[in-house]
Amino acid sequence: MAKLTTEARKKLPASKFALPGGRYPVEDKAHARDAKARASQQERRGNLSAADKAKVDKKADAVLGKK
Repeated sequence: MAKLTTEARKKLPASKFALPGGRYPVEDKAHARDAKARASQQERRGNLSAADKAKVDKKADAVLGKK
């Protein structure tokens, strides 16, 4: 996965994140896969709602070329 520096992250448009507030960057396939994994972890821990996890999955799947 390419290193995403703080400066580069701040320059990303909101459309490159799965959730508002710069949460779960999905600008490339590696970050999209990671976003799905982290969202699953956070949902299991009770820190992320099922609806938000579904949003992350949908956005990441679009980047990954899945339906």
